[in-house]
Amino acid sequence: MRWLAALTLACVAAARAATPAPAALAESALISPKALGAATLAVTRAGDRLVAVGERGTVLWSDDGGKAWQQAQVPVRAGLTALRFVDAQTGWAAGHLGVILKTSDGGKTWVRQMEGLQAAQALLSAATDDAGRRAAQRLVEEGADKPWFDIDVIDARQAIAVGAYGLAMVTRDGGTSWQPLPTRAANPRGLHLYGVRVVDGQWLIAGEQGLLLRSSDGGATFTALASPYKGSFFGLLVSDKGTLLAYGLRGSVYRSADAGNSWTKVELGTPLSLQAGIERRGELTLLTQTGELFVSADDGLSFTRRPPPAGPLPAAGLAAAPDGAWVIASLRGTRRANAQP
Repeated sequence: MRWLAALTLACVAAARAATPAPAALAESALISPKALGAATLAVTRAGDRLVAVGERGTVLWSDDGGKAWQQAQVPVRAGLTALRFVDAQTGWAAGHLGVILKTSDGGKTWVRQMEGLQAAQALLSAATDDAGRRAAQRLVEEGADKPWFDIDVIDARQAIAVGAYGLAMVTRDGGTSWQPLPTRAANPRGLHLYGVRVVDGQWLIAGEQGLLLRSSDGGATFTALASPYKGSFFGLLVSDKGTLLAYGLRGSVYRSADAGNSWTKVELGTPLSLQAGIERRGELTLLTQTGELFVSADDGLSFTRRPPPAGPLPAAGLAAAPDGAWVIASLRGTRRANAQP
């Protein structure tokens, strides 16, 4: 399991031993100059702005390509692990304690829409059989410790979040309400869900032990896909042509040009786990746990290794600044580095 997931689940274990209603859900993120160098776990673009999220509810934003950062107003102190924007203003972030946040001003301020106990209660309300009710009741009794690992957006009203223990939820009204997705039949063991992407109307979810799920009816039902790999997938990347890459443990990458019906292994030649991936100007780039990059100019058929642009570091997220520079989220804060041609 990648270090980010291990770190998150360690926080979960600590939360279970603590209070069922953590103070981090009631306290705003501390505004401090130290936040500018705090660990960040994801970074993305919101128009020409860069937004990064990380530990203790830290959200940073930059309007100069990552050279200087400012701290956002955030209503929780829970660690944040993922974020996506649908346009320059509207986006969601998600993380520990089941927290889902929304911004309508490009990441400067955020409002809480969901936390872990609410998510568990929603699962209990939606359960249709005894097994589902028992599983949901256990989640309710465990408290708010329901970490999210990824989020994707379809439009300004629809977003999907996936996380630990098979938890998956969707909003169809801009986040006013969130409903559980019916993934339990396709994932009866409740394996962790690490990545979600929507490709040409197909909803794809990737998780531990090679789990791959797909919905072809807008999230009404999910089926398990035949997986080409038994190790964990940590993310999904979609090219501008609609090609799908599933990546994860020990440098494993698999490519599908038919929304997951069939997969082909892509050889990277690295034992390092892959933490993040982005599409930029027709190129696909994957980030390893040490900050190395693998870049493809042929829609994911092959990749070229490039050394860490910001030097070796425990990397977690990747974005491209408007001027072409790389911006990497890491446990040592955000790092900006010029991209190689």
